[in-house]
Amino acid sequence: MRLLPALLALTLAAPAAAQQDPLAARSKGSASAPVTVYEMSDFQCPFCKRHAEQTFPLLEREYVATGKVRWVFINFPLTGIHPNAVAAAAFGLCAAAQGKFWPAHDVLFRTQTTWAPLRDPGPFLLTLADSVGLRRPALTACVTNPETTAAVRSDAEGAIRAGAQSTPSFWIEGGLMVGAHPVDAFRRVLDSVYAVKTRRP
Repeated sequence: MRLLPALLALTLAAPAAAQQDPLAARSKGSASAPVTVYEMSDFQCPFCKRHAEQTFPLLEREYVATGKVRWVFINFPLTGIHPNAVAAAAFGLCAAAQGKFWPAHDVLFRTQTTWAPLRDPGPFLLTLADSVGLRRPALTACVTNPETTAAVRSDAEGAIRAGAQSTPSFWIEGGLMVGAHPVDAFRRVLDSVYAVKTRRP
């Protein structure tokens, strides 16, 4: 099975997010960047939190902001061990529908230890709306819409088809990188792939 088409098929976003590229709201960097990274992540995963807070800011500064890499977030909630991950992913998709995915991404990871153990994380997640700058009525309608949960499930199914079995996993131009590696490991991979993609004939 070819992995790249499976990932490129992950073009579902929250309901009513009318964009030519539905993944654009969950992407950072230029659409014409030589390298694209698909991050398959779970908002309740502590390793994903570590990556988001410690590693990704450096990668964003060195590779995304410089035009070398486009970074795309794909939901891969591991529901067997993270029962609140789908609710968090739905919040993220609904934030994406309002153009606020990345602020929601940051606040979900920052508050993970608060909402992760809750029996019902929904009410707490809705309290994050103001800090993210979300319109509460639209957010409430979106997170309770069955289509949003279906979109999260489709993301996860696509990640599985792409070969992901754990989080975080990263599809980088033909290969799967698994785990919350230190930034130097990403630098070695990204520098190598970038050199190949930009090599002159």
